[in-house]
This record gives sequence, C-alpha cells and structure tokens, in this order.
Amino acid sequence: MSIEQETEFDHHGDVSVDETLLSAELPGSGRVASPEVAEYATRLGDDALILSQQLGWWISRAPELEEDMAIGNIALDLLGHARALLHFAGTATGRSEDDMAYWRDEPEFLNCWLVEQPGNDFGDMIARQLFFSAYQVELYRALESSADESLAAIAAKAVREVSYHLDHAVQWTLRLAGGTDESRRRIIQSLSDQWPYVDELFIDDELIDGLEGVAARPSALRPGFDATLAAVFAEADLETPTARPAAAGGRQGRHSTLLGYILAEMQWLSRRHPGAKW
Repeated sequence: MSIEQETEFDHHGDVSVDETLLSAELPGSGRVASPEVAEYATRLGDDALILSQQLGWWISRAPELEEDMAIGNIALDLLGHARALLHFAGTATGRSEDDMAYWRDEPEFLNCWLVEQPGNDFGDMIARQLFFSAYQVELYRALESSADESLAAIAAKAVREVSYHLDHAVQWTLRLAGGTDESRRRIIQSLSDQWPYVDELFIDDELIDGLEGVAARPSALRPGFDATLAAVFAEADLETPTARPAAAGGRQGRHSTLLGYILAEMQWLSRRHPGAKW
C-alpha cells in the first residue's frame, strides 16, 4: 500500500484516552448525588469493585479455557458497575471513580464481607458468586424503579448482566453437586464456608430508612434471594447451610483483615506513580 493510500485509509485518526470523556459513557452520569445517596452508591460500587478484583485472580487459572473467558467477562461487568456507581458517588465530593477506587483506605470502603472472602478454590469462588449474584439480581430489579434517575439507569443495565452471572454460578453449582463424590463434598463445604457472610447483605439501617423510594430495602430482597437458592438447592439435592452469621460490619467501614491485602494489590500502581497517565 502506498503512503497516499495509508493516509487515505487512516481508520484510527488521532484519539487518545486523555481526550476521550469516558465518564459520558457511564449509565446514570450527568447528575450530582446527595451525601446520603452517595454513601449508598458507594456501598454498591465497593461491592462490585472488590469482587471484580477478586475474580481477576482466576484469569489463566480456570479449569477450562471457556471459563477463563466467562470469569473474565463477569469481572469486567462488575468493574463497569463499580465505575458507574463510584463515578456517581464521587459527584457528591468532586472525586472521580479512580479517586474512589485508589485513594481511599480500608475504613472508607463500605463493601460487604462476602466479597472479601477468599475465592482461590474453585468451589469457594462459585459459592461466593452464587450468593452474591442471587442478591444482586434482586437488588437491581428493585432499583430499576428507584426515584433516583441515576441509580435506576445503572440498575437497568446491570440487571441483565447479573442475571447471566447468576445463571453461570447456578450451572456450576449443579455441575459440581452432581459430579464426583469429591466435587460434591467440596461444593457443600464451600457453600457452608461462604454462608456466614450472607446475612449482612439484608440488614436495614438508618441510611436505608432515610432513602425510602431511592434505595432498595435490603430486608425486602431476602424472600426472592431465598426462593432462588431454594430452587437451586432442591435441583442439586443440597441442604441450605446452617452456619451462624458472621459479625460483619462492612457497611460501616469495619472489615476483615482480608481487605487490606486486596487493596494493597489493587492500589499499589496508582500510589506508586500518582498522577501517571496513559
């Protein structure tokens, strides 16, 4: 191809990340959150961000090539949810989604304890994903009718994606429970190990009371969650775990020791090279 032809067929133009207003691509962008709505959006955004970071560990480690792709796509979906929610939350204080992700310390994160739990065993990862995705499906269905336009827009996009996440986790739960004696034993143990961190997802508090019609009331999501799991456990011939709830306090910034290690890995590059740009 001649130089003239290369110039004529320059499909890429002169575009850089710095020149692209990525925030305009986010669902629900363009509005400023109140402090209360920002705190609520931070809770949901932190959940998605931390779980996305956790799932990234599985890239190149999944038992099948197709699973590498599936888990990676789930992680990217969650990262997209986190970006939208944290961008919206940051409008209350003038912070970007990157500021929210990389320049807060452990007590400032408001994620639930479930997403902090180790998932380096495949069964643990699937059990964690089953519980969290079943919760998120109920959450985003409720938020589609939120009085806050930004939360409703984010939920409308996210609910389609988390429905796939749930289906993926359900299929693997059934596969492991109906496989070998060893796979069944291990998924039962994984479900039991993750179960103590479920109750925190459904606790109401003063913030929720003050956002009636805006936030999804956690306790109202529990019946749908329980019905989903009951159907899965019945098909897999599994019993509902009975482990006692953990004394979790993630919504108030009280975390397990696990979160510090997750943040250290996630934040080190931004903190090592502050202000760096691509």
